[in-house]
Amino acid sequence: MTQHATGGTGHLPPTPSHTVGPFYGYALPFPGGEDVAPLGHRDTVTVHGYVYDGAGGPVPDALLEVWGPDPRGEMPRVDGSMRRDPASGGYASRNGVEFTGFGRVPTDADGHWYVRTLRPGARGRSAPYLSVCVFARGLLTHLYTRVYLPGDATALDRDPLLARLEQGRRDTLVAGEEGAGTYRFDIRLQGEGETVFLEFP
Repeated sequence: MTQHATGGTGHLPPTPSHTVGPFYGYALPFPGGEDVAPLGHRDTVTVHGYVYDGAGGPVPDALLEVWGPDPRGEMPRVDGSMRRDPASGGYASRNGVEFTGFGRVPTDADGHWYVRTLRPGARGRSAPYLSVCVFARGLLTHLYTRVYLPGDATALDRDPLLARLEQGRRDTLVAGEEGAGTYRFDIRLQGEGETVFLEFP
């Protein structure tokens, strides 16, 4: 966009800002983006929840990127999250064997999302967690947060990030356990119970 000086002052007006969505929904999701764990792996967990706006309504066109280490706490170094079909040029599903640690999933019409991945292992002094990047309408930039899995209270108490937060804020980063290997994690973009988001320099 070309900007012109106005009023003879020589100052340019700021370029209007744009939100990060929902324009990404046409190109970024790919088949199998939610199925990160290799087929039949015994350490598979399902994390699911809803994305809510400041008024408590569901966000039906948000996009989440989720990535995390394997059960030993090691970050995978393999390709394969978004494979191309050489015949059609479109996206092919994962090969079902290798663990890439990365998933990308849109919310549905009710604001619901889910990902099947491997239970993350602890890294350093941090309790096991999944990293999440949220894209949604109305945001001028994407948001980063974490999903800590419950089960080891000592590890959660020692985690450097969680230790800096008061209890009410800390709770927004810890998923609830719904059953064996299934966890619920809702993301609230603002308002009451707003999820803790991280800022990177």
